Amino acid sequence: MPQPRTHLQRPWPWLGLLVCLALAAWEALRWQATASPAPTAALVAPAAHTVGKAWQMVDSGDLPQPASAPAAHASHLLTLPANSPYALAAFWFAGERESAPDVRIAMSLMDRQSLVWHTAQWVVDRHVMGAALGHGLRRLGNPVAWLDAQQRIHLFVVATGLGGWAASRVLHLRQAPHSTDLAALQLEVVRVLPLSWLWNTSHLVRNPPMPLADGGMVLPLHFELRVKYPLFAWFNDQGDFQGLRRISVRKDVLQPSLLALTSSHWLALMRTQSMRRRVAVVESFDAGAHWQSHEDLALPNPDAALAAFQFAPQSYALIHHPTQQGRQALVWHSSSDGKNWSQPMMVAQGPEGSEFSYPAMAWTQDSLWISYTHQRTHIRWQRWQATDQAR
Repeated sequence: MPQPRTHLQRPWPWLGLLVCLALAAWEALRWQATASPAPTAALVAPAAHTVGKAWQMVDSGDLPQPASAPAAHASHLLTLPANSPYALAAFWFAGERESAPDVRIAMSLMDRQSLVWHTAQWVVDRHVMGAALGHGLRRLGNPVAWLDAQQRIHLFVVATGLGGWAASRVLHLRQAPHSTDLAALQLEVVRVLPLSWLWNTSHLVRNPPMPLADGGMVLPLHFELRVKYPLFAWFNDQGDFQGLRRISVRKDVLQPSLLALTSSHWLALMRTQSMRRRVAVVESFDAGAHWQSHEDLALPNPDAALAAFQFAPQSYALIHHPTQQGRQALVWHSSSDGKNWSQPMMVAQGPEGSEFSYPAMAWTQDSLWISYTHQRTHIRWQRWQATDQAR
């Protein structure tokens, strides 16, 4: 006859889970305790000569869409080094539809001499990356790229397992050592970014990094499991993760876009889900260590992505939707302080129900390049140049 179990012999089904959570929490605290202060921002000035000038769109078109991919979304533009035969790289996700099993990350390169975009290539496949990680990936989205001090491409991609986008992790990929030809780019897995004690879930990336004076960068992120709030991670010049900080105490803002007014005076412009339906802004005077909230800008935001960009010291750009409902129009503005913005310049407009969304910007070939989702079917680009006519 079996003997009754004593309390020491009883199984503890939750013990393993509690141990895992305790270890994860300790790891998060260790990162908080050992992470060095964020360094100051680099004051990049690719287009100082544009200050005070008017703008005009001089060219436009569509990025080459991969075959058998009827949907495209969330593009990102990366300026490539001057010694590269390509001036820009565009990344986006494409497939049957958003969150479909066949979605992959595509890339197209723009030839430096002809300014023609090359045929798109697939650079991230969820099955390949899942095999490298040792666990499956269910969805891919929102690619964001950066060049380190060795001119290697780093790509940060939203990747989910079980659950929707709120269960996302941020996957860090890097150009493989043998992959020197960007026309056949191959990426290797670095890690899933250590952003949360809860298996690093519920964090997403959308907007481009802000360069730092030491050659590293700040990567804007957001959390969106029930509440939404912005934060950032920072990396050294080799692309090694250094630390993590929250940007705002608000719980209704996401997808921050960072601007450096000075090396330590930063702004974060954000998508908002508040009833005010305007672009949110917070400010830091100590390189992101502390943030001050402000009244939302007098610019509409229909709970949709925006993009900010720095041309030169005291010269900034912002793309957003000019309505509080719908994504049927995109405009861009210029500013000298990041808070007061010029009259809008039209990027795209259509009838109610149209979608022109998720804008991105980059500077190369003496031009501002804009990309955005066009009707969820492909990615459209525009080239803008400053004119001698004063504003």
